[in-house]
Amino acid sequence: MEPIEQKILNAMEQAIGPATEMVLLHRPYLPPSAWEYVKECLDTGWVSSAGSYVTRFEEELAQFTGCRRAVATVNGTAALEVCLRLAGVVPGDEVLCPSLTFVATANAISHCGAVPHFVDVSADRLSICPQALEARLQETVSAEATGPVNRQTGRRIGAVCLMHCFGHPGEIDAIVKLCDEYKLPLIEDAAESLGSYYQGKHTGRFGRLSAISFNGNKILTTGGGGAIVTDDDALADRAKHLTTTAKVPHRWEFHHDAVAWNYRLPNINAALGVAQLEILPKILNAKRQLAERYAAAFASLEGVEHLSEPSDSSSNFWLNALVLSSANSSRRDQVLEVLNGAGYQSRPLWQPMHHLPMYADCPRGELLTTEMLNQRVINIPSSADLAPNWMSTVQ
Repeated sequence: MEPIEQKILNAMEQAIGPATEMVLLHRPYLPPSAWEYVKECLDTGWVSSAGSYVTRFEEELAQFTGCRRAVATVNGTAALEVCLRLAGVVPGDEVLCPSLTFVATANAISHCGAVPHFVDVSADRLSICPQALEARLQETVSAEATGPVNRQTGRRIGAVCLMHCFGHPGEIDAIVKLCDEYKLPLIEDAAESLGSYYQGKHTGRFGRLSAISFNGNKILTTGGGGAIVTDDDALADRAKHLTTTAKVPHRWEFHHDAVAWNYRLPNINAALGVAQLEILPKILNAKRQLAERYAAAFASLEGVEHLSEPSDSSSNFWLNALVLSSANSSRRDQVLEVLNGAGYQSRPLWQPMHHLPMYADCPRGELLTTEMLNQRVINIPSSADLAPNWMSTVQ
């Protein structure tokens, strides 16, 4: 009998063909217009944080997501930090979030002087499990005049941060209901979910503020970059002010009215984003086609399944994921060795946050599903150009 790693390799070859060179986990597609827009920045000298492409990118991103406003930032971590601060998170607070996330989620909380408080995830969505969140709230939280407080630590609970893992929307309605019940602001870490929808509504539109990432491996990249999205004009104005050094507009005077940040996205980076936004629906369509090919290739393979989108959602399939059966969980590293050795760049989940030394002592509930998934999930190549008839899709 073939080992599971060989069966997975065979399915990979069936889905996307043999690897004649290293097939990267995720690479961006930069359309011809990207060259044109960047050249315009170079020719005119508008390459820094002022320029028309920043404004255009913010306006078109807001239009695409359906949010009233978008504020471009230097990266997604900075965007999330500002979201948390504007939601009222202050030093000494705790923020409920998943341990199964990229380190930027916990880092953004820490940059606010707050403490991550880890909650378990659901096996089908890989984001905060509403039942686990409710159990943790019932177990630890008491109502005080200053807001919900963790009885065990004495710290105020400042917010809930919901991360949409690999672009699959979390169970948002149930999370929103709990946040309303406990009077907790909801912040969406939508770094990975541009182009994902929950019950027909784009992710990032359910929390008070949300953060998106445009890192080099995202569906849309500005090299680095991120954005804050919100339906609250006052919060958007404040976000724009604080991320541009809190400089009060004046023809020549330098006056700043708050301790703030230089988190601005340069115009030349925004130009890349504008070019990709123009074809983002085509990119999303190609990634769906690729996910369907993977689903078909792995459908009859015992011992592993392709992670599908939730039935109430439309996912962007930023990263396709395989979930090994419990019987094959011990073979995760062998699978990774075989796939990478054959030219298919693959990787495990991020190390859970509570495994990292700086977050090992943070408060947390039971993380049984997080620990289980940590041994069983593998990401496989997910670039849009791996889809069939890719060039005809984007032209």
